[in-house]
Amino acid sequence: MADKDLQPSEALAGVFAALGDVTRLKLIAVLAAGGAFSITHLTANTEVSRQAVTKHLHTLAEAGVVRDVKVGRERLWQIEPERIDEARRSLEAIGQAWERALGRLKAFAEST
Repeated sequence: MADKDLQPSEALAGVFAALGDVTRLKLIAVLAAGGAFSITHLTANTEVSRQAVTKHLHTLAEAGVVRDVKVGRERLWQIEPERIDEARRSLEAIGQAWERALGRLKAFAEST
């Protein structure tokens, strides 16, 4: 990606904001490792309440990072990989732009 491809968007900002919480990052890690899970599964062996997990999942869903699917009487939550991939590509582009800037700085410093 070239610098011109770095197109910040409201949606992408929402992804990074949603991922800016340790509890939500832990939920993403669990969902990424195992598929679709219920609130019961996501709260098992944690000190986080079902209500808090539900609130965090809704924040992630608003950012487009997860979605819920109703299976019978239960809701299962799963990752939305497209939005995560978009965020990863954005970070890679920023990293590449940073590397180019450091290269230019190094070349300038060495030339003086």
